Amino acid sequence: MLRLIDWGLAEFYHPSQEYNVRVASRYFKGPELLVDYQMYDYSLDMWSLGCMLASMIFQKEPFFHGQDNYDQLVRIAKVLGTDELFGYLRKYHIELDPRFKDLLGQQSRKRWEQFVQTENQHLVSPEALDLLDKLLRYDHQQRLTATEAMEHPYFYPVIKEQSLSNSENNMVSSGNTTTR
Repeated sequence: MLRLIDWGLAEFYHPSQEYNVRVASRYFKGPELLVDYQMYDYSLDMWSLGCMLASMIFQKEPFFHGQDNYDQLVRIAKVLGTDELFGYLRKYHIELDPRFKDLLGQQSRKRWEQFVQTENQHLVSPEALDLLDKLLRYDHQQRLTATEAMEHPYFYPVIKEQSLSNSENNMVSSGNTTTR
């Protein structure tokens, strides 16, 4: 399956610079945008990638389907839990909009395996769940970087196939072909 994605914002991020939080498509917005944290960076794209991966492997499009930005954070909290959310807010000294107090309630973190069903189990592997777990983190500093994500075991079959293909191409181009 191939998905072409345009989250609508191409930006170079500079450390300690504040950015507008009114960016990105709602279903792929990272928690930092939803709580008005303006010091975001490239890790925001890794959150969006995690949302896309979750929708693909669990066949739930979109995975977090909020009706507005407030509901979007509630949908995220119903999966990742509120304890982690409140820990994130404390760490970065973020004051939550008072409207969230009644909306969020107390939510426990769900295990990714809870989203596996008969229809999607062929798309889910321990490696996929591990990658997903390392992308969908409230704390943007705890998310995988793009390089780390590309080196994740979930992609080992692709890396192995590319490696084999490259070695075969190198053998052919150097005239060292062998019969199998």
